[in-house]
Amino acid sequence: MENLDVKVEYIFHSGFTVETRNHFLIFDYYQGDLKLKDKKTYIFSTHSHYDHFNPDILDLKGEIKYIFSDDIKIESKREIYFMRAYKTLLLDDLKIKTFSSTDLGVSFLVQVDGVSIFFAGDLNWWSWNSDTQKERDTMEYLFKKKVDRIEGEKIDIAFFPVDPRLAENYSLGGEYFIEKFHPTYFFQMHFGDNYEKVEDFIHKMRDKSTKVVSIEHKNQVFNL
Repeated sequence: MENLDVKVEYIFHSGFTVETRNHFLIFDYYQGDLKLKDKKTYIFSTHSHYDHFNPDILDLKGEIKYIFSDDIKIESKREIYFMRAYKTLLLDDLKIKTFSSTDLGVSFLVQVDGVSIFFAGDLNWWSWNSDTQKERDTMEYLFKKKVDRIEGEKIDIAFFPVDPRLAENYSLGGEYFIEKFHPTYFFQMHFGDNYEKVEDFIHKMRDKSTKVVSIEHKNQVFNL
């Protein structure tokens, strides 16, 4: 497995930090124990849902730059870059591309220090048992159409929803994404405290070349 010289910390739910050689990235923080690093810091929020965005992040000390989906309506004196889907932002040493979502907001592809990171936000194959067949077919079409727009991008680390509330459909989106892009590492998110389902997905993906990371508790740190 390729050594990326990256540290990933699972905060909670869809909240993660990614520490590269020279940069510190925070994604979709909304609650939990968050420790800043003495590196250039960038905070990403994919959309305005309460479990992906907490305005308290604007109160953090230091020279932090913020990259938000443009559905987040907030005024602040902090340095904030609002992005909609299918845009590119060159910010310092970061190349940031946005893609769409099957819910609200955007997903991010960030290239920094030679590492390519995809953070899905709420981009997922949301197939609920309560949906009609027409609704399921529509969701499948929309999900694949939006994910296929990412084609051609190299992904070292992927963060993607694997949500137990979808029952037997919980793995559809993650499976499709892994089959399509073969990321080196895959982190599950949006699972709350259901660590058992995390292990179920790892078992399901055991024959893939992608390393699906085993998350066991909050603030677990992974050296990649």
